[in-house]
Amino acid sequence: MTRKVTTRKSTEERRAEAEALHETIAEQIEALRDSETWTRFLAFAQAFHRYSLGNLLLIFAQSPEATHVAGYRTWQSLNRQVRKGERGIRIFGGRDIRETVENEQTGEEEEQRRVRFFPVSVFDMSQTDLIDPAAGDPSDIAHQLTGDDPAGILDAVVDYLTGKGWTVERESIPGAANGYTTTDDSRRVVIDADLSPAQAAKTALHEAAHVILHAEEDHAEYVEHRGIKETEAESVAYIVAGILGLDTSAYSVGYVAGWSKCDADTVKATAANVLRTAHALADAITTDTPAPVAA
Repeated sequence: MTRKVTTRKSTEERRAEAEALHETIAEQIEALRDSETWTRFLAFAQAFHRYSLGNLLLIFAQSPEATHVAGYRTWQSLNRQVRKGERGIRIFGGRDIRETVENEQTGEEEEQRRVRFFPVSVFDMSQTDLIDPAAGDPSDIAHQLTGDDPAGILDAVVDYLTGKGWTVERESIPGAANGYTTTDDSRRVVIDADLSPAQAAKTALHEAAHVILHAEEDHAEYVEHRGIKETEAESVAYIVAGILGLDTSAYSVGYVAGWSKCDADTVKATAANVLRTAHALADAITTDTPAPVAA
């Protein structure tokens, strides 16, 4: 028998609450944007290169859960040390080269500029540790949830995904990722085995949103627009969890802010996709129980 979350809210009530929750996450991101926490995070984020699509694909192929990648010395400058024995992610770096050549038409020498590409190693933040914990971690704007999952959200999502032909597994995931959805034909959703029940439930909703919204998309499309995809998935998780009585704002607001660059307009622009998916997911994993009639 398929497990579902029992709720006394009608479909119409859930839809109205979903729209209100979507507005609140945009409002909270606007508030975060004016805080010292965001200022520190922005300085941290600006230290990273904007990688080409080719390099993004290389990073994703080698480390699908990667969030921030940088070279060894860049991490040191950010108060983080790459752990001994960590294997680098291989991408292509570029360096401007200026050389003097003879113009074949005029016979005069002129300077030309070209870019020389060569393989380099970068490391994900999950492969590093803080050098000086007392200095704080500016990347820490999403805090892991603690507590239980009294409504049984995780079980309901697992049964929903299984019914759609996906396999859901709990296993230890190295690094900072809480879960992932495979992009090949294996149709697997993996949720970290060490998460609290509340965080596992939230993560299951996040991955279910990826399944609904992004599983059939071209892989390169996902990688190139990953910020929007992650904003959509976490917004869906925040809304559906909220409808079912689980407040995930301690984690979701910071997560969405990071991927959307704290741009409330980006969050608002995803409203159609997010609300459609939140409605579909909430309807699929809940069963209505009429309120008792007073005697």
